[in-house]
Amino acid sequence: MIRGLGLAVALLLSYPAYAQTNDLEPVAVNTQKLTDVDPALWVVRDADTTIYLFGTVHVLRPGLGWFDEEVKAAFDASDTLVLEMLDPSPTEAAAIMAELGIDKSGRTIRQKLKPEDVPAYEAAVQKLGLPHAALDPLDGWAAAVNLYYAGLLQSGYDLNSGVETQLKAAAAATKKPVQGLETMQFQLSIFDNLPEDVQINYVADTAKSLDEIAPQTDQLVALWSAADTDGVATVINEGFDTLKLTEPLLTRRNANWAQWINQRMQTPGTVFMAVGAGHLAGSVSVQQLLTAYGLSAQRVPN
Repeated sequence: MIRGLGLAVALLLSYPAYAQTNDLEPVAVNTQKLTDVDPALWVVRDADTTIYLFGTVHVLRPGLGWFDEEVKAAFDASDTLVLEMLDPSPTEAAAIMAELGIDKSGRTIRQKLKPEDVPAYEAAVQKLGLPHAALDPLDGWAAAVNLYYAGLLQSGYDLNSGVETQLKAAAAATKKPVQGLETMQFQLSIFDNLPEDVQINYVADTAKSLDEIAPQTDQLVALWSAADTDGVATVINEGFDTLKLTEPLLTRRNANWAQWINQRMQTPGTVFMAVGAGHLAGSVSVQQLLTAYGLSAQRVPN
């Protein structure tokens, strides 16, 4: 089950709950001495409108040179950057997390876990150096996502190296407008609406699979880096088969975004649209759903 949760936070949802406890500042893109990778890029265009579609990974290890060549040219040619969501202010984010991420019953994570799962959970929290006082009040989904991100950061991943962070820094440097498709509240409510037993299973599985987090994410990043969208789709299907998250996380949101693209095509201009890579892979991808509007997304050659 950890694979499904990891997919959701790495490839499908843009806001890491763990970032709530970290003061992260966007960093400039360093294009020197990076490992060159070429993730997939698509374009939808008509006579006066162009929309580039770029799949992202929300957290990466430092040192990947993805923001160059065709991707950089498409970004530079665009009038607007469109992301899954815009970051709320720290005050707004804290209020949303208090609303959606805190258990109002007063029961702690350890009280909700099965007794046999508590030792593995406590061992994981200790290994990650996280305070129980910060995790115990959380809903199950929020505790699980915090464990996941803490595991990634301990393994050398960096939230400042995530694709969105780099794109936002580049947009700020060039004064390019940035728009969001969703809100933090909408995204986190998807997890918050999961049954409590499912959320607590997420926590238990994440704790037990702590050592698998980085290798599984490395696999996803490798597929993304190689523009292997079929591979990304296969891993997503494997991860979501038992989670019942395909419809709320993928299908429904992809349909909304395909509709947004169709409407945006009525306005002249060039847009660089960057969303989680999982949304641009598989049979219910945004590109596939665009065909219902008579639109065609073409791969940009690497």
